[in-house]
Amino acid sequence: MQKFSFTFLCVFSLCTFSVGQAPPLAEAERKAGERMTVTIEDVEYAFRWCPPGKFMMGSSENEANRFDYERQQEVTLSHGFWMLETEVTQNMWEIVMRNNPSEFKGAKLPVESVSWNDCQEFIKKLNDMQVAPVGFKFSLPTEAQWEYACRAGTTTAYHFGDMPTRQDANFGVSGHGRTWNVGSYPANAWGLKDMHGNVWEWCSDWSGEYPSGAVDPTGADRGTSRVIRGGAWSDLARFARSAQRNNRIPAYRSTYIGLRLSLVLEDR
Repeated sequence: MQKFSFTFLCVFSLCTFSVGQAPPLAEAERKAGERMTVTIEDVEYAFRWCPPGKFMMGSSENEANRFDYERQQEVTLSHGFWMLETEVTQNMWEIVMRNNPSEFKGAKLPVESVSWNDCQEFIKKLNDMQVAPVGFKFSLPTEAQWEYACRAGTTTAYHFGDMPTRQDANFGVSGHGRTWNVGSYPANAWGLKDMHGNVWEWCSDWSGEYPSGAVDPTGADRGTSRVIRGGAWSDLARFARSAQRNNRIPAYRSTYIGLRLSLVLEDR
């Protein structure tokens, strides 16, 4: 029998709640970066709260190494969401899928060599388990949610500043030449780790132009490729910037692509 439990880190104390209960704080009372865990068969999925808000999505024209398609505009996210603290690990994936497609093996390494389609199957199985907090469902983040969470209130090229070093993230100059254990590098202001480098992360959106006057944008209506974000262990640092956009067809698999889960409102 599968075992499920939740733990919620409140502002001043550690709170717990059971499957079938809502988190103990209303959305307006939660603070950015508050931590909640979902445990499945003794494997912990830790999430951080990303509150509703506005931010400048894309890169400014004076940002070094930017691309022209990173057009900057204000985006509003009217609802908060939970973002997985790290990329999905091989341990997390195996508990749900009972397989491990990764080339670089290790329980705490990010799962890789998974397509967007594979991720949808993983998410469906998670949602079928009915382990999400009441009112929420597991999902891939939208592209806007991903960048908002990555920035965590910053406007620099990376959440740690404009000048990356090998101590900041796992990308080409870090010297590993492969994926690395999740959580090995400093977190951003909301407690999220490995948003830059390690593996690209699938987003829910079709790849396309940013919408104008965006409120809760979900990307293009149709397309041939899905968005990936964050850069990878094999990339130059410029490809790991907060605003950097990339895409691949939904069936594509590679050692440099994985995923990160979000928990979003069921009616979104």
